[in-house]
Amino acid sequence: MSIFPESDKPHAVCLPFPAQGHITPMLKLAILLHHRGFYITFVNTEYNHRRLQRSGSAGSNSPDFHFETMPDGLPEADSDTTQNIPSLCDSLKENGLAAFRQLLVKLNSSPEGIPPVICIVSDAIMSFAVVAADEIGVPCVCFRTTNACSFLCNKYLRVLMQKGLVPLKDSSYLSNGYLDTTVDCIPGLKNVRLREFPTFIRTTDINDPMLNFFLGETERTSKASAIIFNTFDALEAEVLNSLSPLCPPVYAIGPLHLFVDQLPETSLKVIRGNLWKEATECLEWLNSKEPNSVVYLNFGSITVLTPQQLVEFAWGLANSKKNFVWIIRSDSIVGDSSNLPSEFVEETEERGLIASWCPQEQVLNHPSIGVFLTHCGWNSTIESMSYGVPMICWPFFADQFINCRFACTEWGVGLEIDENVNRVEVEKIVRELIDGEKGKKMKSKAIEWKKDAKGATEINGSSYLNFDKLVKVLLSKKNSNMMA
Repeated sequence: MSIFPESDKPHAVCLPFPAQGHITPMLKLAILLHHRGFYITFVNTEYNHRRLQRSGSAGSNSPDFHFETMPDGLPEADSDTTQNIPSLCDSLKENGLAAFRQLLVKLNSSPEGIPPVICIVSDAIMSFAVVAADEIGVPCVCFRTTNACSFLCNKYLRVLMQKGLVPLKDSSYLSNGYLDTTVDCIPGLKNVRLREFPTFIRTTDINDPMLNFFLGETERTSKASAIIFNTFDALEAEVLNSLSPLCPPVYAIGPLHLFVDQLPETSLKVIRGNLWKEATECLEWLNSKEPNSVVYLNFGSITVLTPQQLVEFAWGLANSKKNFVWIIRSDSIVGDSSNLPSEFVEETEERGLIASWCPQEQVLNHPSIGVFLTHCGWNSTIESMSYGVPMICWPFFADQFINCRFACTEWGVGLEIDENVNRVEVEKIVRELIDGEKGKKMKSKAIEWKKDAKGATEINGSSYLNFDKLVKVLLSKKNSNMMA
């Protein structure tokens, strides 16, 4: 509920990294801040704004929730594919500050009715926003859209480099077992292997652009007014405690989607921010299935499969004889041979549904879903746990390997599937998690985490109280101006 008169709203600028897994949680955070009385400017890149318009998710400007755009610095394109991530990171590093600075000038010189910017909420890998905030004298809070475990790994990258563990000596270290080396120098992380660190460490080049991008972004984040995570205290308590002395104030304020679920029904609450058009018909299809009987497959917005991997997953599903919903983006498959075998389509016609995108939270919260076969992106992981759905984990890149490790080893809600996917293993694990004893135990554990996640976001829960503290940080400049 707003604590400010309409004429005196504090203005927060929300700047996500321009990829689906970053836009989604930032939009939820923006909706929560709006509910607390903030005027919001939500900033998308021009490329993604066009995609949001085509998908029907662009969102229309309201009197106090406004959408703006800025260029990403890449050559102009007009497609429905995820941009090359290394190129995007490099371009934003070089061009982001100037473009964002220009936008802030525009916002602060707008006609009467738009309040001055008093704070910035930036994606933690858009750290140029910290510089821009300092230039105009407002606090900047960095939102790390991975979990706290991944960020703690990043904080110790310099230590790994000093120990000679990173970069790799040569490319053979990718396959000779070296990545199974245990790293024991990080307080709060026990028995973590190199293979579970973010994948940009898998390089032989000390000047590797992505390695140095994340080194720089992690270090510059320390200049922010605070760092926030879409997690909750009970889930990552030891890691959050280890981060606290290394960072500005750290707040766990998730799961954000459960926070938003509790808000009164408003037009803003239904904004999705999806870069692909949702196939909502899958919800009606799920209504016809028995509880806990459906496998949900979705590898997120960036993961790509080879044609061979596509076929192995397909026949593993078919041979399991289980119902499934499978999300296959238009850009999911590498190469020309991207069609599912016609025999597979015919055999699974009655028990399978394939779509290009879907309302994932509603799918995971549907009683017919029994297991989630996932790439272990952080949004997917925390959404699955907060809806009580166990996971089959097939990580692809970035932070997904540490998410997989914690889901399987620490939290007891996942089983990892081999990187070299084969149909026999897929069939076996699907059957085990839908019908087997291991699946029942994991389901029980997932239900426990669901209760904890919900409790964290309720009044006086840990995330609820942390969000109150975050609001005070964002208002710190406004409050000091009022007291002056």
